[in-house]
Amino acid sequence: MVVGSAGNNGGVRIVVAEDSDAGVGRRYSVRGLDDALPEKRGLSAEELATIVRDVEGTANSPPTWVFPATDRIYPVLLSAGVRVRRCHDLRTTEGLLLAYEGRHGEPRGLAAAYARARGEPPPPEDDTPADEPSAQGVLFEPSGPALPHGVTATEAAAVVLAEQERWLDRLPTSERMRLLVAAESASTLVAAEMTADGLPWDAGVHRQLLTDLLGPRVAGGRPAKLAELAERIAAAFGEPVNPDHPPSVVRAFARAGIEVPSTRAAALVGVDHPAVEPLLKYKELARLHSAHGWTWLAEWVHDGRFRPHFVVGGVVSGRWASRGGGALQIPKTLRRCVRADPGWKLVVADAAQLEPRVLAAISGDQRLAAVSTAEDLYTGLAAEAFGGDRARAKVAMLSAMYGGTAGEAGALLAVLRQRFPVAVGYVEQAALTGERGELVRSRLGRTSPPPPEAWRSLTGSADDSQQAAARRAAKDWGRFTRNFVVQASAADWTAVLLALVRSKLRDRAPEAQLVFFQHDEVIVHCPAAVAALVCDVLEECAAEAGRLVFGERCPVCFPLIGEVVDSYADAT
Repeated sequence: MVVGSAGNNGGVRIVVAEDSDAGVGRRYSVRGLDDALPEKRGLSAEELATIVRDVEGTANSPPTWVFPATDRIYPVLLSAGVRVRRCHDLRTTEGLLLAYEGRHGEPRGLAAAYARARGEPPPPEDDTPADEPSAQGVLFEPSGPALPHGVTATEAAAVVLAEQERWLDRLPTSERMRLLVAAESASTLVAAEMTADGLPWDAGVHRQLLTDLLGPRVAGGRPAKLAELAERIAAAFGEPVNPDHPPSVVRAFARAGIEVPSTRAAALVGVDHPAVEPLLKYKELARLHSAHGWTWLAEWVHDGRFRPHFVVGGVVSGRWASRGGGALQIPKTLRRCVRADPGWKLVVADAAQLEPRVLAAISGDQRLAAVSTAEDLYTGLAAEAFGGDRARAKVAMLSAMYGGTAGEAGALLAVLRQRFPVAVGYVEQAALTGERGELVRSRLGRTSPPPPEAWRSLTGSADDSQQAAARRAAKDWGRFTRNFVVQASAADWTAVLLALVRSKLRDRAPEAQLVFFQHDEVIVHCPAAVAALVCDVLEECAAEAGRLVFGERCPVCFPLIGEVVDSYADAT
């Protein structure tokens, strides 16, 4: 399987773990399963890297490295210049399997998984990744609870792997779940490599941009432009007002005879007061100053690279999250700072209208699948059902996936339901399942969390006075499960896509670096000479990911067209 290994596929498997009984300094153990490699314990980071490099370089077929947690082991190898082809991440797999049974939130680290495999209650755990300072502690000891006395980390990992294989075998959709496990494990490698490689970032462009928009940096105070806007806001109200303190601004509006619920932009739309314009501009620039200003630049950009820490499956639907740096929220204003190195290019690609295409694929709606052959699905949908009005077609589709019925959305959704009953029926059935408090799953097996006990108490109450609130709560949870089946299946597709892109780039353009991923968008940094090849690889992988996730006969088109640019801001 090109995306990695899921369970026992007959290949060589080698466990790499932190020694649970290490003294000063972090030490590691390596143990080949099925006599693949004699166990070695007490290894330094350098010794571990040498062993892994040698095995990767000499094995007839790449082994599957079994990591208790990739984000603790793989950065050590990357810092030594060692990259592996595939892995099985025990913690990630444990989380997917627990979630399948509706056991979200249970501990999933090595000690917890080992206890669970032995039928014992799992201890709580510290999930602090190795790349955070708090993970190292006073003596650089491994984080998390200790294993039982006499049990080594590699022994525990082998037990957990065997239990996960049995668990996967028991599932009714075992092969799909194995694909998800493989793809998600590959994603943990991608995330670590993206941090190691970093996103090319021109600090000089960033500093100039801040100066142009905010004025020169001021130590301990507001930059000139913010100070000027603050003065205009105060003058508009005719009294001192702190624009950084929303309640004081709301009170100032009230004294002017205008009631506003907050200072959010949506709440100020249509408000006729001279303070509105400078206030909105102040909020925009203040957000830039606090979230991506000079302090952010000094903390996160070094040696021409922005290196955030990505969290695979950090959102319950399977989408990624990040720890610090706002990696998944780079403002458009700052995209000009993302610039390729001399002689290199950025290949920027996003899967256009991914979630509507995923809905067509998971529902099996042939008519919607036919619409997906258009590069712009909403344009095709508009021609099919909405008289060519793209905006109305988009509202209708979003209403189907998110459960919107306010205003015109309800009528547009009715049109969509009439023309594409299979697709709309699929998400409406998911909503009804959620309203009953039941679980829904993605195409490959990601599973929605069960509603909290407070929800069950409310919706199960016989008190007539609670019925309206109970119906609202049920509808709200139904909207969540309605979208979950689509968003989580999209996360399935992107996980497989990333695994394929990583593998094919390694084989066909090894200099290329996958440096950014956000929901449905990827950026590859590569020598200019291979940029066209990278575009071809992205298109091939998108099509292959569709076949792997949704079946060989899936008619849905998943376009992933790369743009070759010098700056992220140049991509359309």
